[in-house]
Amino acid sequence: MNLHSVKEASNWTPQSWRDRRAQQMATYDDPEALQRALAEVALLPPLVTSWEVLKLRQDLALAAEGKCFVLQGGDCAESFLDCNSVTVANRLKILLQMSLVLVHGLKLPVVRIGRFAGQYAKPRSADTETRDGVTLPSYRGDIINGPEFTLADRRPDPRRLVDAHMRSALTMNFVRALIDGGFADLHHPEYWDLDWVQHSPLKGEYRKMVESIGDSVRFMETLAGGPIGEFSRVDFFTSHEALHLPYEEACTRQVPRQWGWFNLGTHFPWVGMRTAAGDSAHIEYARGLRNPMGLKVGPTVTPADLIATIKLLNPHNEAGRLTLIHRMGASQIGDHLPRLLEAVDRAEARVLWICDPMHGNTESTSNGYKTRRFENIRSELEQAFDLHRDVGTRLGGVHLELTGENVTECLGGARELKEEDLVRCYQSQVDPRLNYEQALELAMLIVRKRGVL
Repeated sequence: MNLHSVKEASNWTPQSWRDRRAQQMATYDDPEALQRALAEVALLPPLVTSWEVLKLRQDLALAAEGKCFVLQGGDCAESFLDCNSVTVANRLKILLQMSLVLVHGLKLPVVRIGRFAGQYAKPRSADTETRDGVTLPSYRGDIINGPEFTLADRRPDPRRLVDAHMRSALTMNFVRALIDGGFADLHHPEYWDLDWVQHSPLKGEYRKMVESIGDSVRFMETLAGGPIGEFSRVDFFTSHEALHLPYEEACTRQVPRQWGWFNLGTHFPWVGMRTAAGDSAHIEYARGLRNPMGLKVGPTVTPADLIATIKLLNPHNEAGRLTLIHRMGASQIGDHLPRLLEAVDRAEARVLWICDPMHGNTESTSNGYKTRRFENIRSELEQAFDLHRDVGTRLGGVHLELTGENVTECLGGARELKEEDLVRCYQSQVDPRLNYEQALELAMLIVRKRGVL
């Protein structure tokens, strides 16, 4: 179905979510200040364009057909302090390097989607947090409040909405400039930080892969008669969870020569598992957008509920409109994913399936750190490929929480990080992320796994 032929969602406006049950919302003590901040955001120039949004929809439709592969990755929650050139450049570098590994190994184009330039809000399991008898509002991400356990920091501040938009714009501007300038030396992968490979049992295979990538790029340069950066432009898209609905509403616009409404604060918004009930405010907001939408799918979702939500979000069964991001956990994916795959397949729903092997594998260590084990992340991803193959569906991408920094937040990997290593460089305020080495290792493992299917 042509993307330009479908009518707008019925009985929908950017404000209609306000008539529904809204969870994970912050409580502001100055409603007038909130309205002033939202009005300011609504007048600011958009962060992305409608034609970029529609281009991503087309790319995601191709991914659902197996003609490309989606790499979505970035921070669990961005912090205002991380809006700096080094951190942004490192995030972009690891995603570009992972994508080159995937392009070379899978022999497919890769759709690159960053979890940044707007990933400032995070859902919480409780509205408040208590320490030593003191109860304060929970930290909900820098777009709402600060992480420090003080009344001043934890008070939801409307001006943070404007600050988040500003930092998202700065990040987008820098990312675009880096990409247009040919950032990340894709011609010489041998220069990458690959010290970790010597610790891996697959080190011989990895070294061979890196040498092969270098040879392939140099061959392409020879054919092109010049540096690869001069004839190949990298497309890069942004994403974040559409969680703080007042802010998302302020970013929702109409544009000339296009029908309908676009969230121009990001290319690819998604609805998280905590807010994905069919009658929720978040589903109501999402159903009216022309953006491609993501939906997190966990082990408690029933086939009937999933099919009902699919019909709400994609009533015309448009290709590229809806991406289902399953996040089950390594120990549960085998029990729960097949029935969902079979139900969606029977319904002939046109969706893209991608795997989030991070969120179902979070645990706490004996020394009080929130972490994830690389082996569980790997296991869930490998099982996902096998389960899709067995049902006859297609896994079209991955959704990862990662950073370009050498943090120590996830256990395992080639260097076999242990609990005592976490204290060395644990930086996340919310969820643990794969570090540079673990992320690149996982990309190489994806190539290995998919290559034998």
